[in-house]
Order: sequence, then C-alpha cells, then structure tokens
Amino acid sequence: MTQKPTPQARPLASDWVRIPDGTRVKHRLEGHEGVIDGLTEMVSGGMRNPDGRTQYRINIGTSTRQLVTQDDLNILLDHENLVIMVRQKEPYRRSVTERLHSILSADRFVKSA
Repeated sequence: MTQKPTPQARPLASDWVRIPDGTRVKHRLEGHEGVIDGLTEMVSGGMRNPDGRTQYRINIGTSTRQLVTQDDLNILLDHENLVIMVRQKEPYRRSVTERLHSILSADRFVKSA
C-alpha cells in the first residue's frame, strides 16, 4: 500500500526564526537572486511569513525591492556550505547556517553559482 507523503508542518509563529538581513537568497520560482533588506508588515492581502504578519523585503537590484514570503526563498550557500551574507564574518555565518538548518529543510539551501 502506498502511503501519501505528509505535508511539512508550518512552524508556529512563536517558533519562527527570521532569516537575518544581508542574507543572500534566491526566489524558488522566479529564479532571481537578492539580499534580504528587512521585513515589511502586511496590513491586508498577500501571503505572509510564519509570524502571520510580515513578508521579506528583497533587494534584487539598484533600487528594486520585491516582497516575498519565506516559503518562496532558497538560501544561498558558499563553497564551504555556509550561508552567504553581506559583511559578516565566518563565525556569525556558521551560527546563522546552523540555526537556519534547524528550521528549514535541506532542499531550501542551494550552492551559489
């Protein structure tokens, strides 16, 4: 008998770990890359992060920002499998990598081109 795959449980708002500003990410569907530039609280409409209130603001170019949810993002890794972050040293990046691996599935992490 074939068993149906169980959907991945969404974290509770109280368990949600925010992806830090400066983290390089890639949109899972559209494929463009950018850097997390903060959170925007959503008043109405649109999908939201697990906290139920926000979306990530992603800097994808000179003055271009896009609002996306955590579910739409992959985290970019360097050649040492550490999260790529703007202006952060290896010990902090290692800590962030471990923290994000504890809440996101392995398929959410991709090597940077």
